Amino acid sequence: MSDGRSVSAEPHGLEPETVWNVQLPEIRVGARAVEELGRQLRSLGVVEGDRGLVVTDRTLVGLGHADRVTDAIEDGGFDVDIYDDCAREPSVADVTACLSFVREEGDGGYDFYVGLGGGSCMDTAKATRAVVANGGSPLDYVAEPTGAGEDLTESGPPLVLLPTTAGTGSEISPVAILSVEEKEIKEGISSNSVRADAAVLDPTLTTSLPPDVTARTAMDALGHAMEGYTTHAFDDLLRPTDPADRPVYAGRTGFTELFSERAIELLSGNVRAAVNNGDDLSARTGLLKGALYGAIAGLTAGASLCHAMAYPVGNRYHTYHGETIAVLTPASTLGYNAASDPERFAALADLLGANTDGLGTRAAADRAREAFLQLQQDLGVLPSGLHDLAGVTEDDIGWLAEQTVDTQQRLLRCNPRPVTAADVASVFRDALHNWG
Repeated sequence: MSDGRSVSAEPHGLEPETVWNVQLPEIRVGARAVEELGRQLRSLGVVEGDRGLVVTDRTLVGLGHADRVTDAIEDGGFDVDIYDDCAREPSVADVTACLSFVREEGDGGYDFYVGLGGGSCMDTAKATRAVVANGGSPLDYVAEPTGAGEDLTESGPPLVLLPTTAGTGSEISPVAILSVEEKEIKEGISSNSVRADAAVLDPTLTTSLPPDVTARTAMDALGHAMEGYTTHAFDDLLRPTDPADRPVYAGRTGFTELFSERAIELLSGNVRAAVNNGDDLSARTGLLKGALYGAIAGLTAGASLCHAMAYPVGNRYHTYHGETIAVLTPASTLGYNAASDPERFAALADLLGANTDGLGTRAAADRAREAFLQLQQDLGVLPSGLHDLAGVTEDDIGWLAEQTVDTQQRLLRCNPRPVTAADVASVFRDALHNWG
């Protein structure tokens, strides 16, 4: 057991954790669930005549999804404004722009907030509501040394999130991920005060996703599920002296394992159909449920090495997060980490549909990587490695590895195998070319 696995290892030394908890928003799942948004808001204490803000992007306005949401809100007896300038990968500056809109157009704040979109829109909505409620600027609540590391003490008025992709898990996550452009890093505002009050998962909001977006967001969701399934058990971690210091990524439990297992089956079992026929509502529903279950598992137990490596790549090369997870997962989660617990990775191979009959445990564990790579190749819309994704070469690996170790300790503490900068560099090297 390592002190590095605890947020407050002193003065109690090496006392193991004995408590786990789960905190989730109210969740509605199903076709046309968006039409119940007015009722959802009333259940959260919003009253007739209250004024809210929908945080989204111009693409979703153009597709008509924003109109469906605002119509449902107005039918519920509420007033609503729209902020549609969310960026693809939100930065501190992008959230600051949304904050300025709220402070100017919303008279300093709204009575409720709705985030509509992928993880970028939802994270923008989450960060905006939290900063408005607590004052100041986004960097006040980003961990030191990048930010001031101040605690969020207020959640703010009700927030409902409606994902239009099946992947990020932001609809239930206690973290809003923002890029800090001047430092070429991504950081999170991490607090239960960031988490939404409710999530509405309506598969009819996802049928317009093109094949490549469908594939890469599903890979992100699979990453959550597999990393959550293979991270440390909660009682392998260290207990904080103050329960308030318990990290939001608190380790694997029997509860999270159930969700990981079902998520892996749903995502790997439905993504081929959804990529090849975007109007397949059954497959879309399976992906959305799988992404939800993967988020419950991975964003409660903890993401690990793969996500830690993905943030420096995304920040330097401006890659899509799901594609980055896709190219890194074989070498990191399913490669380097497989040695940490071969029996668990052999079970993961079975969940991915691999044939492990007659194999020893370690050989069966390696089949998980093979099955995942076959899935990606079957989809036909994902890059084959870091070089194909962004032109990454051997010359870039040293910087990427150092950035991972220097800036992503909150995720690396969750990894089931210890990692040094040299280890991370080796994994990056392995991920340059996955096939072809």
